[in-house]
Amino acid sequence: MTGIIVKSTGSWYVVRETGNGQLHRCRLRGKFKHKGLKVSNPLAVGDQVDFTVEEQTEGAGVIHHIEPRRNYIIRRSVHKTEHAHIVAANIDQALLVVTLASPATSFGFIDRFLVTAEAYHIPVTLLFNKTDLYDEDLADYQEQVLKMYQRVGYPGLRCSAHSGEGVPAIDALLDGKVSLLSGHSGVGKSTLINVLVPDLDLKTAEISEFSDKGVHTTTFAEMLEVRPGTYLIDTPGIKELGLVDMKPGELAHYFPEMRALLNQCRYHNCQHTHEPGCAVREAVDKGKIALPRYDSYVSMLEGDDNRK
Repeated sequence: MTGIIVKSTGSWYVVRETGNGQLHRCRLRGKFKHKGLKVSNPLAVGDQVDFTVEEQTEGAGVIHHIEPRRNYIIRRSVHKTEHAHIVAANIDQALLVVTLASPATSFGFIDRFLVTAEAYHIPVTLLFNKTDLYDEDLADYQEQVLKMYQRVGYPGLRCSAHSGEGVPAIDALLDGKVSLLSGHSGVGKSTLINVLVPDLDLKTAEISEFSDKGVHTTTFAEMLEVRPGTYLIDTPGIKELGLVDMKPGELAHYFPEMRALLNQCRYHNCQHTHEPGCAVREAVDKGKIALPRYDSYVSMLEGDDNRK
C-alpha cells in the first residue's frame, strides 16, 4: 500500500493511506537506518512511502520504501551536531511566522530559512504576526521590513491571530496546497493554527490516538487537514537554523538580489566580501541591496551565529 507520513515521533510514524485516508501506525524497517545518511530522522512528515499492514496488529504496519523527495526543508540536528534534521518534505510552499516583538525574530534567522528554501525551490511567504501589539513606530518599521523582502521576491502579510487581521488572506494562500508553517518558539504559530483550523481537536484526535503515547503533542511535526486537499504542516518552534551542506561559493546563488549580479563581478569566483570589482558590494554601497540582507550573507559565509 502507499501513503503519506502525517506525523513522526522518531520511532513510530503515522501514515495516511492513499485513497481512503485511513491512518496506520507504522515503524520503519531496520535496514533504512543504516544507509549512512547524515540525518537524524530517516523519514519526515510529507514523505510518500510504501508500507504493509501487519496482520497480527490491526492498523499497524511496516514502511519498506520511500519515494524520492521533490524538495524538503532541512536544518542542523539539535542533538547530533554532525547530522541534519529534515523538517518536512514534498511541500508546495512555506509560511514563515516572524514577529518584531515578543519575541523579535532576527534577520539572520529569516534569511537562513529563505536560503534553505531557495536551495530547494520552495516559495516562501513571510507572516508578520502579532500586529495587534505594534505601536505606530513598530508598525512603520514592520512595513519597511516587509517591503525590503518584497523587493527581492518574498511576499509578506501582516496578521494577528488575536484580532483576525490577515487570517482570511492566509486561509486563501493555503487553499489546495501542502504548506509548511514554521518559525521561532513563541511567535504564535499554535494560536494562528487554532484560528485557521478551528476544529483542530477533532481532526487530530485519530492521529493522537495512534502516536502520542505520552509524548507531548508539540514535540513533533504533524500534517493537519485544513479541509479536503488543503494541508498544513505544523512544526515545533525552531530555536536556531544552521545551514546544511552549502558550499561558500554557492551561497550567493540563494540570495535573489545577488544572483542577478553574479556575472557582473570582475572575478568569476568572487565571494563578495573584499574583492575589487565586486558588483554585489557596489550594489550594497548604492543601497540597491539591503544592508541587513548583506550582513546575513556575510554571517553565513563566515559561519557566525546570528541566527537566533
